Amino acid sequence: MEKELQVVGFRIGRETFGLPISLVREIVRVPEITAVPNAPDYIEGVINLRGRIIPIVDLRKRFGEKSFEPNKKNRIVVVELESRAIGLLVNSASEVLRIPPSEIEEPHNVFKEGELNYITGVGKLKGRLVILLDLARILQRGELQRLDEAADSADAVLAGGRVRGS
Repeated sequence: MEKELQVVGFRIGRETFGLPISLVREIVRVPEITAVPNAPDYIEGVINLRGRIIPIVDLRKRFGEKSFEPNKKNRIVVVELESRAIGLLVNSASEVLRIPPSEIEEPHNVFKEGELNYITGVGKLKGRLVILLDLARILQRGELQRLDEAADSADAVLAGGRVRGS
């Protein structure tokens, strides 16, 4: 029997996206986000989640959504990537979706080669399409470095200006 792919489903605009459940640590309501100076447009800032400083990437901006209104359904999907916690701001996060491998189309069957290299496939589930994402490709190495820098500088500010490790 085929093993179903388990993904955490979330929405950006009208589309449903999915990330492997193994990457997702938790889903939280959007707390106050502290802006980080000189951060790229799609880095919303940082949050303090139970004493841990987590950079927040607004996936809506990252994917080029033109307009979005903050509302009660907005969520932060906290993921672990290369031993870093990163928060992904999304319109709403719903449920764990179970997609049989036979219902997943390879991305090269749907998109031109290299066009959207962060998509690992498109799952068909009860009449809806779920776009499956490769988080490491959405957040390229340079961006991960900038997220670390944003979190470190915010951590230093929140620590009262003292330098970490001293």
